[in-house]
Amino acid sequence: MLSAPLDVGFDYTRSLGPVLGRFVQGLRERRIEGVRGSDGRVHVPPVEYDPVTAEPLTEFVPVGTEGTVLSWSWMAEPLEGQPLQRPFAWALVKLDGADTAMLHAVDAGSPDRVHTGLRVRVRWADERVGHIRDIAYFVPADAPDGTAPEPPPAADRDGIMITPVHLHYEHSASPEESLYLRGLAEGRLIGQRCPACGKVYIPPRGACPVDGVPTAEEVELPDTGIVTTFCIVNVPFLGQRIKPPYVAAYILLDGADIAFLHLVLGCDASEVRMGMRVRAAWKPRDQWWTSLENIDHFEPTGEPDAPYESFAHHL
Repeated sequence: MLSAPLDVGFDYTRSLGPVLGRFVQGLRERRIEGVRGSDGRVHVPPVEYDPVTAEPLTEFVPVGTEGTVLSWSWMAEPLEGQPLQRPFAWALVKLDGADTAMLHAVDAGSPDRVHTGLRVRVRWADERVGHIRDIAYFVPADAPDGTAPEPPPAADRDGIMITPVHLHYEHSASPEESLYLRGLAEGRLIGQRCPACGKVYIPPRGACPVDGVPTAEEVELPDTGIVTTFCIVNVPFLGQRIKPPYVAAYILLDGADIAFLHLVLGCDASEVRMGMRVRAAWKPRDQWWTSLENIDHFEPTGEPDAPYESFAHHL
């Protein structure tokens, strides 16, 4: 079976609103604020609505940069993207003046130095941008002072927080997927047929979703088919490789019973329609590998459109 490492990542951008926006703006300026609820408790980080009454909360309260560890867990092998790349503790820290705890990292050096009731203080990040990570981590209160630069000037995007999100994992293809992917490396489109209902699936599946029986019969399909449904992409987005407008469409290959998503180019986006006959435009052979990306896009063949009745049950 084929396997490969996959890396999925994007920058998650969100608008914080007046409460969290004020909180992270304070972090940029090396101060921490909570918000007082109707029962008098001070919530840090602040909450937008009262947990008791559900009313909006607006009374901000400054709290200290020192606090007490309520509970903790030792991270012996830090993961990529965590606050520290050396062993540290995740801890719930209740800051002085607060009534709730916040989760953050404590750089204690060893698990022997961490305990419930430990007094800790904030170690600020060298560069602060308006993010929870402006608190780099906490250190024991008796640790040597670290130097912290002066507060930065106001940012152009105050109230906006950008958080990189990354996921790394190893994907192992099933035997059926491996057959399909190896076929693509040879310029072939291989599906599999259900022995019970006769439906042909591409990409193939280990079992027919209709009958639940193995789909063992291999079927080589042509690289021609029809557009069943489609979408014209008009909105630009981060990482976009094609200038809008362009068409993303479901392509039903001739002889297949399931459509897959691909690009339709080679004509104006306004000319694409349901039932349009299309053919795969393959990349140069020296660029082929075990991927559907070997087909750069589909383009019109110029043949008459397929009648709606011929693909209505494949939508």
